[in-house]
Amino acid sequence: MSHSPLFRLEGSAGARRHFRYFDYVMAAFVTILLLSNLIGAGKRAVVDLPFIGPWPFGAGVMFFPISYIIGDVLTEVYGYANARRCIWVGFWALLFMVFMSLVVVALPPDAGWTGQAAYESVFGQTPRIVFASVAAFWAGEFVNSFVLAKMKIMTNGSKLWTRTIGSTIFGQAVDSALFYPLAFYAADGWTGAQVMQVAWTQWAIKVSWEVILTPATYWVVGFLKRREGVEVFDTDTAFSPFAKAAEV
Repeated sequence: MSHSPLFRLEGSAGARRHFRYFDYVMAAFVTILLLSNLIGAGKRAVVDLPFIGPWPFGAGVMFFPISYIIGDVLTEVYGYANARRCIWVGFWALLFMVFMSLVVVALPPDAGWTGQAAYESVFGQTPRIVFASVAAFWAGEFVNSFVLAKMKIMTNGSKLWTRTIGSTIFGQAVDSALFYPLAFYAADGWTGAQVMQVAWTQWAIKVSWEVILTPATYWVVGFLKRREGVEVFDTDTAFSPFAKAAEV
């Protein structure tokens, strides 16, 4: 079955265009970002690998990479400027989640309620972990989006797998290199070796997730491009994270 050719848009035009599915993709991106940070950011889990033995990893790594895959889809389909909007929306949503958690945890519990300690354990993130999480997300997502947009121009839109995996290698390296040292280096229960081991493992698992889910990424990207009818290339895009909307 043949499809109509996609209409090429430069980044500036893509930033001003209304897209049919963009809001849904952004909602999925922010939802996964918030849940992965809320549920799994501080837990160190362990798996027993054949021939290796017990191997620790950050529990949040199980689902957080999906937000990077959606980030790849955002940049590939809608362009860097629209991906930048989503990253900033996710950034402010993450900060509000942190603020809400702090307020709710700090509220005096009723005398008959016995769940305060467990509530604090789950939702009472320390300022250090909060800072590490927000900084790693912000930097990693922008690196991921920047690398993918530039590689799309270099490859003239072909070989999607090279830029989804390539951008993830760089973006997740920044994320992992920032989060675990900032959050847990010299913290109780963490040695320097454990921090580096978990950070490296987290990076390897995230990149592996990207490779494994490449067929799904191809399907989602193809579906959205056909529905939107365009191919966005960031040849005239301002790549600063702080660029104004008018500068795209």
